Amino acid sequence: MAGFPSLPGAIADDGVVTHFGDPVREQRALENGEALAPLADRTVLELTGSERLTWLDSITSQSVARMNAGDSAEMLVLDPQGRVEHVAAVVDDGASTWLLADAADAEPLAGWLQRMVFRADVTVAVRPDLTVVGFFAGGAAEQRAEHAALAPHGVAVVWTDPWPTVQPGGHQYHAGAHPGADYHWRTAVLDEPAAEALVADSGTVWAGTLAAEALRIAAWRPRWAAEVDDRSLPHETDWIRSAVHLNKGCYRGQETVAKVHNLGHPPRRLAALHLDGSESLLPAAGAPVLARSADGSAEDEVGHVTSAARHHELGPIALAILSRRAPVGDLVVRTPDGDIAAAQEIIVPADAGATADVPRLTRLSRRPAAPDPRDAR
Repeated sequence: MAGFPSLPGAIADDGVVTHFGDPVREQRALENGEALAPLADRTVLELTGSERLTWLDSITSQSVARMNAGDSAEMLVLDPQGRVEHVAAVVDDGASTWLLADAADAEPLAGWLQRMVFRADVTVAVRPDLTVVGFFAGGAAEQRAEHAALAPHGVAVVWTDPWPTVQPGGHQYHAGAHPGADYHWRTAVLDEPAAEALVADSGTVWAGTLAAEALRIAAWRPRWAAEVDDRSLPHETDWIRSAVHLNKGCYRGQETVAKVHNLGHPPRRLAALHLDGSESLLPAAGAPVLARSADGSAEDEVGHVTSAARHHELGPIALAILSRRAPVGDLVVRTPDGDIAAAQEIIVPADAGATADVPRLTRLSRRPAAPDPRDAR
């Protein structure tokens, strides 16, 4: 592992640098394209072999069969009921396909992929010798990262997050302007010498994962390590905009994806919460979200927080998975230290899905009565 935790001011948790002493300043530097964020909570997988792209296309939610060198995508692995099991960023360099996964998901994802190879010309390898840094496009950090990025086949292994726009074959449930349109996030894969050279370069500006997470939450960007549980459907988090191709053909879980999108509604929905910051409380992931009756006499648990952060402009914010039937107004987040008032912003509306224009059949009870044969006498 690169020596990021040894950088001046670095505060690390199990090797992951959370901040360098000033998360708010780091957010601004990161957002302005000035800082790099070491992402030790990500792991790199490498796929090689002549059939790697067509094989990956056949078993995941995204259309990747025709990726060119340098192209980026995002994919989901779904179970037979359409629930999200694994998530990965995808970038191809013309000879290898690189997958970037949350660290806790990397080995399970690699194991599942290896079981799916069968006779295909594909090799799956976890690459613990590589590390990942994140940055925003358009600044000095991008130049440093691209110069340092791994390029074993002449193409830099740099993933461009597709979140800013609805991808071909995708669909956005949120109505109106989307904060993800300004989320120009990228990640570069580095080998050990390149990472250590950045660590030794006193001109490199650094930001921790607290800064990166705050900007992700503000962009409503879902993540496997936060927004996914054993019930998650891609519709619930608006993940179809970036990670699902609705028209590419069959893959595991595709029937459920199509059925919910065309005919039904996801049972839960992602919402953004703007939290009351007067008590300086920030909820942990899993904190229950409650709806209160108008007179405050009754409470109903309608969901839970998935991610929370202090944003440098928005203040305390969170993402929450709510029941589809949760009210659209203000909510309450319960913590061990007290309740937090939360103003809700709709990401996925309750009526998401049911996009197919299916004509309604006339009910049998409403059909004209058959003529009485006695009337012809």
